[in-house]
Amino acid sequence: MPDFYRSIREFEALFTAEGEELDGLYAASDELLDQFFVTTADWGLAIWEEELGIPTDIAKPIDQRRSVVNAKRRGIGKVSASLIKRVAEAYDRGRIEVSVQPELKQLTVTFVDTMGFPPNLNDLKAAVESTMPAHLAAVYKFRYLTIAEVEKLTLTGLEATTLDQFAWG
Repeated sequence: MPDFYRSIREFEALFTAEGEELDGLYAASDELLDQFFVTTADWGLAIWEEELGIPTDIAKPIDQRRSVVNAKRRGIGKVSASLIKRVAEAYDRGRIEVSVQPELKQLTVTFVDTMGFPPNLNDLKAAVESTMPAHLAAVYKFRYLTIAEVEKLTLTGLEATTLDQFAWG
């Protein structure tokens, strides 16, 4: 528009109203686009869960619901230790190792970086057990602070350490 329209009150009001509407439209389209990706979806997680056959539990934190959806998406393909590792890593932020002991008919999931129990352990176990072969049993190994690690902590560091990071916590 030519500059002389800016000095007319009616056009200024019109441009302001249109600008607010367009800002709202852009925000709504950005929010809709977020629902197409599991890592940014919030209200769209229910659609992802329905599509993948996962029961929706709105009482769970959004990051845990996202983990369930990601694990379900990763759990497709030939069952192997690497597939189960990818499924388990969808729930935990740390490194995980998976090993298979066919002679014992078991699969061991070891949490390398996470201290204590991961917050979403029950969902992780359900996803791993639904992915792995039925003839194997799952064994979970957790990491706790060792005496040597505790001895290296300062008093401030020890006070900041939660009890679940100790084997007896």
